[in-house]
Amino acid sequence: MDVRDDAPQARTTTPSTLVDDAPPAISRRLRVITVIATFGGLLFGYDTGVINGALPYMTEDLGLTPFTEGMVTSSLLLGAAFGSLLGGRLSDARGRRRNILLLAVLFFVGALACTLAPNTAFMVVARFVLGLAVGGASVTVPVYLAEVSPAERRGGLVTRNELMIVSGQLAAFTFNAVIANVGGEDNGIWRWMLVVATLPAVALWFGMLVMPESPRWLASKARYSEALDVLKQVRSQQRAEAEMREVTALAIEDEKAKLGGWSDLKVPWIRKLVGIGIGIAIVMQITGVNTIMYYGTQILTDAGFAADSALTANIANGVISVLATFVGIYLLGKVNRRPMLMVGQLGTIAAQLLIAVFSLTLPSGDGRAYAVLAMTVMFLAFQQGAISPVTWLMLSEIFPLKMRGFGLGIAAFALWITNFTIGLVFPVLVDAVGVSNTFFVFVALGLMSVTFVKRYVPETRGRTLENLETELKARYS
Repeated sequence: MDVRDDAPQARTTTPSTLVDDAPPAISRRLRVITVIATFGGLLFGYDTGVINGALPYMTEDLGLTPFTEGMVTSSLLLGAAFGSLLGGRLSDARGRRRNILLLAVLFFVGALACTLAPNTAFMVVARFVLGLAVGGASVTVPVYLAEVSPAERRGGLVTRNELMIVSGQLAAFTFNAVIANVGGEDNGIWRWMLVVATLPAVALWFGMLVMPESPRWLASKARYSEALDVLKQVRSQQRAEAEMREVTALAIEDEKAKLGGWSDLKVPWIRKLVGIGIGIAIVMQITGVNTIMYYGTQILTDAGFAADSALTANIANGVISVLATFVGIYLLGKVNRRPMLMVGQLGTIAAQLLIAVFSLTLPSGDGRAYAVLAMTVMFLAFQQGAISPVTWLMLSEIFPLKMRGFGLGIAAFALWITNFTIGLVFPVLVDAVGVSNTFFVFVALGLMSVTFVKRYVPETRGRTLENLETELKARYS
């Protein structure tokens, strides 16, 4: 590739050695970009969490069996798997911003279709369509934020998306409880729970109309002047120019190497990174987190809560998820990613073991109900305070520029397929072997995942995306 005339010329200063002295207006601009983009995360959270409270009412209204319950829940997850793969590809080809605009439309259409579903088959298809948007957002929004963020603020800003995901889930749990209490036993109230998701979809679409494109994506398309203009919106001028030189050099190198598609998996270091990314993604899901996020109300009902009390108690799971994510964002600026991930895994394993033991040994009643609730809260504290934010952050960091969206899409495909499998199998497994034995299975899977992280996952904290790419290339070549 020929270097364009507008490509910045090399100098000695690098952004990693600069202290950003950006004025307050630039910092505010970066915050606004983060808030608008993470409406995609809010929708991700609401649309995955709302089924938790809507499913009991939907089950009676649509005549669901344990298998069709799993289908309704997991069809979104299957859609998310393909949405992440397609979304990553589209964001590399068409741009992060344009892809988020498309996803906003898909979120709106999918939520409306679910609301109006007349039968189970229609609901499964509508949830699949909604899943395409969820999967696309799961890969596009973190990459967009990572590429806009300064290196020293990347951890905090990218994990704001995780904060919005759990905030969306909390909103879903809260609206579910309020609507159920107001609507009483009316089976149609699940439709009101689902239609709420159309509102943030509209906000996301209008907000992204005035947001900039990712500067690193622009550079990957040799649109250097536009990339520099965007960087100047979110950096001081000196920082923007220095960072642009580093981005340009790597974009030219990647173009010469022809990175950006399936053929890249023939390159050993790329193949190893994709394998690690897939492993990180699976590790996040085999904790069984989404059994609690999707079936939490049913778990609490089985433990001894009445149906309406379970809906209200489930709000505690949403609250702790939000609070834990704040802690996680703080810790990501203080500690390394890899040990934080392992501590989170050990915490979730302990909580699941206790859920299994309490469900097996305690008699049905308030004691078991509150003991299980306490353990689900403990589980989510470790999951949302450590595992989830580290997972999405590392997946947005480890892939090279030219295939960042595509690489994250492959990893997220594995994540959502794992999620789909767990969501589909969980109600059937509980029906067959009980809650205790089901959670013992998750304990065993958790121990295996700790071993994987210890042996294979690299540390990513404290590097620019360009320096990290160079380091990982040298390490795995």
